[in-house]
Amino acid sequence: MAISSSNSVSTAEDPLRRWLGTVQARSAGLVASEAKVVDLVLEDPLFVGRSTTAQVAERAGVSAPSVIRAARAIGFSGFAELKLEIARARGTAEFFAPPHTLTSTDSTRTIIDTTARTGIDALTALSGAIDPDALDQAVSAIRGAGQLLAYGAGPSATVAADVVFRLRSLGVRTSGVVDHESAMIAARLLDPGDVVVAVSSTGRTDMTVAIADAAVTADATVIAITNQYGTPLTDVSAVALVVGGAPLATQMAAAGSRLAQLVVVDALAAALALRDPDRVSRAERAGIDLPDIT
Repeated sequence: MAISSSNSVSTAEDPLRRWLGTVQARSAGLVASEAKVVDLVLEDPLFVGRSTTAQVAERAGVSAPSVIRAARAIGFSGFAELKLEIARARGTAEFFAPPHTLTSTDSTRTIIDTTARTGIDALTALSGAIDPDALDQAVSAIRGAGQLLAYGAGPSATVAADVVFRLRSLGVRTSGVVDHESAMIAARLLDPGDVVVAVSSTGRTDMTVAIADAAVTADATVIAITNQYGTPLTDVSAVALVVGGAPLATQMAAAGSRLAQLVVVDALAAALALRDPDRVSRAERAGIDLPDIT
């Protein structure tokens, strides 16, 4: 089944996509009834924006008071303000269709197009979810750290490895430990002011949260790269770099968040390079006789 032209992404849709990124970033830890309402907002914001409280409650399968509580739980004064923000974000653009769920009958072209769209949606949501102040705080913490430990489990390990490579090339004393037990020991041996970058899409990965907690006990600064606020990982972190993004089908869930997280790493590295040119110069001299791999 080919993706219709209604799925195409236009520049005009970006404000709404960015706004949905902020909603998704705030949606962790909701009770079941509130989560149903927020899921509907993410799936069909135009329906929510033009409907009454009762209509939204009926479609979400919850009570009308649950709709109001859900709006408040994600940072709005009530349902009226939620609708107003949808209207402001939408402008005059037509909303995009829900993400396509791939099946065994889909063509290779559909697989490529769906994957590309997943990346576009994730990166657009990122621009609405990421907090510039948090990025500045992360840069400041890294500049003052004696050393930095990066850790992620499963698919997040690839993002943690990119943290190690990018920041080490900028002169940061950086290490990445894949083995959980070794990473726990390394976290406990950190000095006050050192930094741990903990990567977890869900913010609930037990091993990653445990390492972050060990780092906090050692008086190190934990920087989380994750999808949502209000998770066990963000609760123990001093800085949360949250990427947002709408819920995705199983095939695309890891891909979307990983792309957004890698862009956060790029932004972190770029900001650090601009704020600390002396350290970057030292790193360039350290690698002066290495092969050019750019």
